[in-house]
Amino acid sequence: MNPSHAIRLLVEKALYFKRLTPEIEAAINRELTRLGYISDIDYEALELLMDEMDAGRIQLVPRASFLNQDPLLGSL
Repeated sequence: MNPSHAIRLLVEKALYFKRLTPEIEAAINRELTRLGYISDIDYEALELLMDEMDAGRIQLVPRASFLNQDPLLGSL
């Protein structure tokens, strides 16, 4: 089995922009639901995201319309 580590990639987006948007959060939840489990790599990424949020370095924002305009990110 070759896991995609999609959750880790979504966490990387949140860390890069220093914002957790509802779109990123929903995508993480969809991946968790789709997979039915969490890999060690994805778990560590989520743990890092939570630590960064607790430390105040990542903002929880109401929406991310600015992210959808970035051609490097693609669709969230």
